[in-house]
Amino acid sequence: MIEFISAWYRRHFSNPQVVLLALLLILGFAVVLLAGQVLAPLLAAIVIAYLLDGAVVWLEGLGLRRTPATTLVFLVFVGTVLAVMVWLMPLLFRQAAQFFSEVPNMATRGQQLLMQLPERYPDIVTEQDVVSIIGQIRGEMAALGQRILSTSLASVVNLFTALVYLVLVPVLIFFLLKDKALLFAWVSNFLPEDRSLALQVWREMNAKIASYARGKLLEIIIVWGVTYLTFALLGLNYAMLLALVVGLSVIIPYVGAAAATVPVAIIAYFQWGLSTEFAWVIVAYAIIQFLDGNVLVPLLFSEVVNLHPIAIIASVLFFGGLWGIWGVFFAIPLATLVQAVINAWPKVDELHGAAPAPATPGDVPPACRPAPREPAA
Repeated sequence: MIEFISAWYRRHFSNPQVVLLALLLILGFAVVLLAGQVLAPLLAAIVIAYLLDGAVVWLEGLGLRRTPATTLVFLVFVGTVLAVMVWLMPLLFRQAAQFFSEVPNMATRGQQLLMQLPERYPDIVTEQDVVSIIGQIRGEMAALGQRILSTSLASVVNLFTALVYLVLVPVLIFFLLKDKALLFAWVSNFLPEDRSLALQVWREMNAKIASYARGKLLEIIIVWGVTYLTFALLGLNYAMLLALVVGLSVIIPYVGAAAATVPVAIIAYFQWGLSTEFAWVIVAYAIIQFLDGNVLVPLLFSEVVNLHPIAIIASVLFFGGLWGIWGVFFAIPLATLVQAVINAWPKVDELHGAAPAPATPGDVPPACRPAPREPAA
């Protein structure tokens, strides 16, 4: 057994490039898993700065220098966040408060509908079944109310922390964007000069994650806006709140669309019943989901994500369980990272033969390129 493990290790880790790549991956996952709570502001700032860097690079391509481009993108970002906090959040809170005030009436109507089932379908549903279902629903509603109350009390306790984050995270974002080259140069000092395999994985991962994350943000905004306009024109209650739910549902492929259908259908039913208005809402929602899945997603992502649906769902479950909402959002990019590592991992003949092709200078920032060696005397 020991000889087998030793042979396997020599076969796969005899190349220093492979050891460096493995150490970088282990270090990255260890930092997030072990120090994720402590470094949460820094990690959030890194993610947001990474998403905003594309706009900075685009402005640099138009002729702006790094600092003015960073300042412009940062001001737009801060303005957007302030607009969300001043206009959107109060609107969402009002609609959420109105919805929870209507929950008892909806529960009463739902109970009346359930009590009619034994009369209509006595061979399928009995009165005891309905009483049991109603008891379970009441228990879940009571537990939900307790969780909401505990969450609100915890949020009061953590209000000061949230205010600190509102100041600290934007500052970190600005300096991460402004001093990107200096930070790359500092990190490169700790890496060996021969790091072509790690750079190969970085190139593939960077291209896919950047395209996916920015495309996903754009998809959320488009679906959110179109859904809000549609629901508002149809007169559906809580249009903005439901549109936000539908927009965020695109984060989770396949499952999110099905889950968002439930609140939309319930609110439309309790507002209009089985009427023409209810049918129009369901049809409009189905058209939005169809256009999102068959037109918008292929247009935004094209060949960025080339994963099997089973791999996508498994990555959402795994990374979402590890890192919550951030894990869900970046589940597919992280799955592409795993795919990139597998594709770049040297085969047995490569380990005993030629090394992977070195990275070209244009693939990495100038600060990350190894310094030229001085000619021997």
